[in-house]
Amino acid sequence: QVQLVESGGGLVQPGGSLRLSCAASGSIFSILTMGWYRQAPGKQRDLVAQITSSGSTNFADSVKGRFTISRDNAKSVYLQMNSLKPEDTAVYYCNAQVHTGVAVRAYWGQGTQVTVSS
Repeated sequence: QVQLVESGGGLVQPGGSLRLSCAASGSIFSILTMGWYRQAPGKQRDLVAQITSSGSTNFADSVKGRFTISRDNAKSVYLQMNSLKPEDTAVYYCNAQVHTGVAVRAYWGQGTQVTVSS
């Protein structure tokens, strides 16, 4: 089994910054891609940013130039969010494409709330 544990959400004023962290543990042979998705009330879950094992990144157009994604080892990923806007308010979920040694599966964290409001 694989677990993803997120931290770093909270309440911030417009224009502020937050840093989300996600750490993976469990039966992991390798992690192919790690990323962040978000889901606002009444909306679908959308990709925010992702990073491959080689360091290639991909961002949603709405966050380009404001958010950065990084990995400091094979099992942790971070999302630095700057110049936050009210429309960034959502539950943010960590995602990992994990090779368990037998198969590749997608795993999700429990989600962390980000609220941007004055």
